[in-house]
Amino acid sequence: MATYIKKYKPVTPGRRSYSVLITEETKKEEPYAPLLEPLRKTGGRNNLGRITVKHRGGGEKRFYRIIDFKRTDKLNIPAKVVSIQYDPNRTANIALLLYKDGEYRYIIAPEGLSVGDEVIAGEDVPLKIGNAMPLAKIPVGIEIHNIQMAPNTRGRLVRAAGGAAQILAKEGDYAYVKLPSGEIRLISLKCYATIGRVSNSEHINIDLGKAGRKRHMGRRPRTRTVAMNPRDHPMGGGEGRSSGGRPSCSPKGIYTKGKKTRKKHKPSDKFIVKRRR
Repeated sequence: MATYIKKYKPVTPGRRSYSVLITEETKKEEPYAPLLEPLRKTGGRNNLGRITVKHRGGGEKRFYRIIDFKRTDKLNIPAKVVSIQYDPNRTANIALLLYKDGEYRYIIAPEGLSVGDEVIAGEDVPLKIGNAMPLAKIPVGIEIHNIQMAPNTRGRLVRAAGGAAQILAKEGDYAYVKLPSGEIRLISLKCYATIGRVSNSEHINIDLGKAGRKRHMGRRPRTRTVAMNPRDHPMGGGEGRSSGGRPSCSPKGIYTKGKKTRKKHKPSDKFIVKRRR
């Protein structure tokens, strides 16, 4: 997959720092219609019409691409990569597979996967980019992504652009897996993962260039909290320019810097060997 960042001549202020990520294979590919479903926008509102998530609304209309995160219900059936496509709902590209039994499915495209390549999921499959196999069969140190947290579930870990995890060691029924955040977690050796790094690793270097591009993504403008009235936010009010006169907090008064937000006594805590910080 040939991927590069394209920059434009600064003919207008909005173009001055505008950049886009170009993947050659995705340029002319149309999505596969049977694997599309409507994506309804909420505008950040709940079923009562009240805003529960701020700064959401508008944006381009999209269809959701149904992605096969599981891979384990097509074991030992080879599939050919028909196309690499852009997905507006995620940072990574997606690959359209055609299985030997005639079924089409989307998967997250790993870096280095090209049109015409063959991939397969199973226990005794080659150690090759795009193949899915249990952690028990993957050697230590190999880059992996789309990792299941429990056997026979969908892959939940390491799915964003450029992400990759590594198996550090295996002990008993578990593997020590280092995630991109730096967290080390115990994961069952029966869980499946896909070989390789997630595509679009340059995504982090894209410069949106102008506010309108953020609006196309469905993000509305933010108001600085210290510019609000006291009735609208705890940090509002004050004579002249004020920093709020208190530590940063949410509209409900909960501190935003340094306060731990993870649920206490979460059942999966016992599988975390080392925290990300």
